[in-house]
Amino acid sequence: MHAIERRSLLSKSNKKMKVFRGFNHPGIAPACALTIGNFDGVHRGHQAMLALLRSEAQQRGVPSCVMTFEPHPRDYFAAATHQPDLAPARIGTLRDKLSDLAQCGVDQTVVLPFEARLAALSPAAFIDEVLIKGLGTRYVLVGDDFRFGAKRAGDYALLDAAGLSHGFDVARMNSYEVHGLRVSSSAVRDALSEGRMADTARLLGRPYRISGHVVHGRKLGRELGFRTLNLRFAHWKPAASGIFVVLVHGLAEQPVAGVANLGVRPSLDPTDVNGGRVLLETHCLDWPEALGDEGAYGKIIRVELLHKLHEELKYDGLDALIKGINQDCADARDWLAARI
Repeated sequence: MHAIERRSLLSKSNKKMKVFRGFNHPGIAPACALTIGNFDGVHRGHQAMLALLRSEAQQRGVPSCVMTFEPHPRDYFAAATHQPDLAPARIGTLRDKLSDLAQCGVDQTVVLPFEARLAALSPAAFIDEVLIKGLGTRYVLVGDDFRFGAKRAGDYALLDAAGLSHGFDVARMNSYEVHGLRVSSSAVRDALSEGRMADTARLLGRPYRISGHVVHGRKLGRELGFRTLNLRFAHWKPAASGIFVVLVHGLAEQPVAGVANLGVRPSLDPTDVNGGRVLLETHCLDWPEALGDEGAYGKIIRVELLHKLHEELKYDGLDALIKGINQDCADARDWLAARI
């Protein structure tokens, strides 16, 4: 579990959140207040937990630390057992997760590569190697359903007993509810898969968003009169898919309205570098003229998915496709005019 990467992101407090891949690195704080989880989506339950973590860290005079995993443990076991259906749909990319954690004021995040050795660690070995020797943990905050170690054999009671033996505090946070609904990554995934974007925003505490660098595509949209901004979603199984009304941040001083298609681009064209990838293709309803034809490539943008228009459709030829896109643009303008 050696560190192979370190970088920094700005946190809400204008400090830089340190990011480490692995924990054997001299830059990691010698002691910390820690929480552990996948934090997919960094929803309102996660945000409440991180606020409590920051408070406990401040009281102890140590940095707050999040330990998360990449790939998701269920992704690892799905691949290891050749059962792709076991992999959960992914709410956000690692980029967006780290950005959201920084916005929550976390001091450092440790991304542990989830591989065979980590999966085989007993709960006692995980506590000794990771929590004590690796991170110098003084305080651990976990959710009410937290399990750890090989075969998920470790639970809160075992962790609490270890804390008493080794001198670190252990706390558990109960579920967070919004209007009687338990906030969880599963609830966010369900809302996204059903296109309930308003419910998704309530669970997240913000609109659902995807960010990244604008990459080159086939430029078919430009030929059809609908220039697009392409972002890769760095996971093969996104929780959302379809056609959405969006706002794009990062192109101009004000967000730019658009229509976006989130889905897998077929790999029919051997020259298409994005073939077979999950792609968010966004058409701006009014293209910022200052960008010119090539001005968006390489920019980091954030696309907020506000409303789902419909599932992806197959069109019988280019004329039908152009007609369909024009209808989507008209529907998007109508939706935005009524709400923004």
